[in-house]
This record gives sequence, C-alpha cells and structure tokens, in this order.
Amino acid sequence: MKKSLTYDDIQLVPRYSQIPSRNDIKLHTLLSRRYGLLNPIVASPMDTVCELEMAYKMFKLGGVGCIHRFNSIEEQSNIVKQLYERIFSSDIVPKEPWGVGCGIPPIMAAIGVSEDDKERATQLVKEGCNVLLIDVAHGHHKNVKKMLEWCKQNLDEKVDIIAGNIATKQAALDLEEWGVDGLRVGIGGGSLCTTRLKTGFGIPNVSCLEEVISVAKTPVMADGGIRSSGDISKALALGASQVMLGSLIAGTDEAPGQIIETTNGLYKRYRGSASLETKVTHGQQTRNVEGESTTIPYKGGVKFIVNGLIDGVKSALSYGGAKDLEHFNPSYVLVTNSGINEAKPHLL
Repeated sequence: MKKSLTYDDIQLVPRYSQIPSRNDIKLHTLLSRRYGLLNPIVASPMDTVCELEMAYKMFKLGGVGCIHRFNSIEEQSNIVKQLYERIFSSDIVPKEPWGVGCGIPPIMAAIGVSEDDKERATQLVKEGCNVLLIDVAHGHHKNVKKMLEWCKQNLDEKVDIIAGNIATKQAALDLEEWGVDGLRVGIGGGSLCTTRLKTGFGIPNVSCLEEVISVAKTPVMADGGIRSSGDISKALALGASQVMLGSLIAGTDEAPGQIIETTNGLYKRYRGSASLETKVTHGQQTRNVEGESTTIPYKGGVKFIVNGLIDGVKSALSYGGAKDLEHFNPSYVLVTNSGINEAKPHLL
C-alpha cells in the first residue's frame, strides 16, 4: 500500500545557486487561467479571515483575498463593490503594473452550489468580481459540476472559476473537463478542520498535491496544513501555483472580528467554515459539523506576517537556485521523526 506524505515528512534538497540576492527573486504566479498574482498568497474565505480590509491589504501585498460567503448576497456584493472601488481608484495599479496573467488584478469571492448561489454569483460579477471560487468541502461532486457549467454558460467569459476542494487525479481531470480555470487542493488538512477525524477521508497534503499536479493543466492552489514559510515553499516546489492561508493570517488587524482583552493578553476569534459556531452565527442548519472554533493571540498588522512569509519563500528559492517560481523544482528527501526534531531550534 502506498504511503502518503505531508509537509513535515519531507525536506527540500539545496541546489547550486547563482542568485546574487534574494531581492532579485520574483514570485509572480497564476491564480487561474487569466488572472495572476505578484506573490503566491491567497487569504482563505473564512468569516474570521477575509472581508474588505483583509482583501484590500492582500492586494497591496501582491496577493489576493477571497471574500467569504457566510453572509447575505447583498452584504457580500457590497464588500466586492467597495473592494473594486478601492483597487481601481488606487495609485498602486499604475505605479506597479499587475504584470502577470491578463494584467488585471483579481477580485475574488466565494460561492456555494445552491440555487441561491446563482444569484450570488451574478451579483458579485456585476459589482466587479472577476474570479469566483466554488467553495465546498468535496469538490468532486455533481453539484459542483452543475454550478461550474452554469457559471460558464451564464457569466461573462472574462470571469474565471476556481473550484475545490479536491485530492485526486480523477477529480482534477473531471473538473478541468467541466471547464474549471483553477483547482483548490487539500481535504481535511486545515488547522481547525475535523473532516479526516470525523469521516476517515482525506489524503495528506504533499501526496494529494503530487496526485493533482501530475495531471493538472490549470493553476493549483494548495489549501490546508500550511504552518510556516517552509511549508509554503514545499507546496510551491511540488508545483502549486499559490497557497491559501487561514490560521497564519487570522488574529490580525485586518481579519474580521473584535479584539478580545483577557488577563492573559489580547485575542481574536478564529473558526472553521464548517464549525458549529459558524453555522449558528449565520443561521445555518447545525448538522454535519466538520470544524472547530477557538481564540488565537492578536497578531497586529497582517503586512508584517505576509512580508515575513514572502522573505522565507524567497530564501527558499535562493537555496533552490531559482530566480522565479517557474524554475523552482528542487527534489526532496523523506525525513524521520528525528529529522523533524533536528529541523527545530535545539534550545527551545
């Protein structure tokens, strides 16, 4: 039986490098068929991660924020409208041309697969959204197929559709046959996700990325299990075009929610999209819970976190002898538990 691997199970192998400086490294990448990013970072569509302020800050940092769908159509569409107005009235676009993909910054929002989501998608596009994420736990499903086909038939052809989550070759082949413009990969690996525990289904992150990337012809987003810039680097080395972040950027100023002051310090709420708390908060049915809720320490501005992650990824490309992501394809070795421990600072 084939063993499956996750990020802790591997370490990348250094290569001869001729990179003069990490500042010379570019991280431009594709988000979908048409739209690109200056940095390979996507803020997760969780209601404690990404609304207007996070999405705008991610744009300024060269990534993208996916506006969550756990609100009314009017509320989500209004966020997209405000984001569009901020971005295209910003002096960032002419000063720093979005020199990847079609040259237009992506404005991204999540939808589901219900009949109401057809109206949601229509309104989001009307307000300026050009990338939609069909945001479901099991993306290899007939309801995703129906929604994807409806979007392709009824929305502007310049709107790209990303779908997931998936974890297998066949899922990638089928979604691309149905017309998808990007794939979100990873089942059950998120910091607050309980899918693997509750259902027994899921493939560890490295192995499911290798599965999908071996056949994918559209950009692949690695989602779940990312705990450091090293994990981001491993996902990109395997062939992912970008990574989706939740816990790493939750608890920041830009993440939705109030700061909670306690005797032990400052905190913010962070909850999984399929958690009971999320379902209750947004008036959903309270069955099929596959996530947890918690408080996490308040982190300040997301800029400092993202810049630190980007610095780590650029260092990784330097070790891999790559000037950009297109040339970043180092091999990896498997590590033992002792190797995992050795990789940590020894005095901590």
